[in-house]
Amino acid sequence: MSLKKYIDPNKCKTFASKKGEVQKLINHTLFILETFGIPLNNTPRRLERMAIAFLAIADIKTIKEIKKAKNLSDHSYSLKTREVIEYVNTNFQEKISSGSYDDIRRKDLKLLVTAEIVLQSSPNSATNDSTRGYGLNPRYAKLLETYFRKDWMSIVNSQLKGVKTLAEKLKRKRYLNQIPVILPSGKKLKFSIGLHNDLQKAIIENFLPRYGYGAKVLYLGDTSDKYLHLDKAGLKSLNFFEISHDKLPDIIAYSKDKNWLYLIEAVHSSGAISELRLLQLQELTKKCSADIIYITAFLDRTTFRKFIVEIAWETEVWIADNPDHLIHFNGDKFLGPYKE
Repeated sequence: MSLKKYIDPNKCKTFASKKGEVQKLINHTLFILETFGIPLNNTPRRLERMAIAFLAIADIKTIKEIKKAKNLSDHSYSLKTREVIEYVNTNFQEKISSGSYDDIRRKDLKLLVTAEIVLQSSPNSATNDSTRGYGLNPRYAKLLETYFRKDWMSIVNSQLKGVKTLAEKLKRKRYLNQIPVILPSGKKLKFSIGLHNDLQKAIIENFLPRYGYGAKVLYLGDTSDKYLHLDKAGLKSLNFFEISHDKLPDIIAYSKDKNWLYLIEAVHSSGAISELRLLQLQELTKKCSADIIYITAFLDRTTFRKFIVEIAWETEVWIADNPDHLIHFNGDKFLGPYKE
């Protein structure tokens, strides 16, 4: 079996210090857990700790023992958190303090218990009950019996058909906890939840329809995805600076009718277009073929007041809870009486 190396020894000293056979066993374990639907988007050390905790719970010391994993039902095998520490220290070259037993429950076994791959021996006991043990779910132990078969993944998919994995549950939770956004083009996106993204949604759906002159969104970042929406070709056609630059504004939009490029900063707690920020953006966009409009956006006046002294001249301010008005920091450009 060609096995993926889940942990880079250069990024995890404890893993690097282990014997080669133990490293292979941990990689096999992470492959198994990933196949069972456990998300592996954690630090190398956390992945290592989860893997060896699983091995302790199943009483697996070598790769050959994987198919003989003990479980909570057939063998009535379970370990208390202190026993897990003793097991991994003895068998996997660990030096975990006996006083860290609570980390076994709260960190190392958390995902496995949530996914019901590992079961509690006395689920109705108190959370901090020191007599409660943890054992392998017999259903998953049965799957490990066939681990070395070439069609093992097909067997897992067949036996777990209809079982929503933890990775799927977490993905659905993230999906449900997102803010729908519709770009002027009609394209639908999803923002992660947060006040910063609430403001970005308001900019897309309220500012651009009012002041964008048919502007097309060329770039849009999310707090969890820096390149949520990116039109590389559109930006390149305007001689825009390298999109990988770390000084990108939050939103970039372009009005073909006006040949205006909107550089918009959505400010919740920081990031207003100050004089320094303006100079940076002007330097970066000096080869751009469009006329630049610099805009700082706020959710409300209270937030705006906190940053008013920072706002650069010759920029614009838009406040989401007063969407029909702009504040122009443009010197004498708008000096004179307003008429109906």
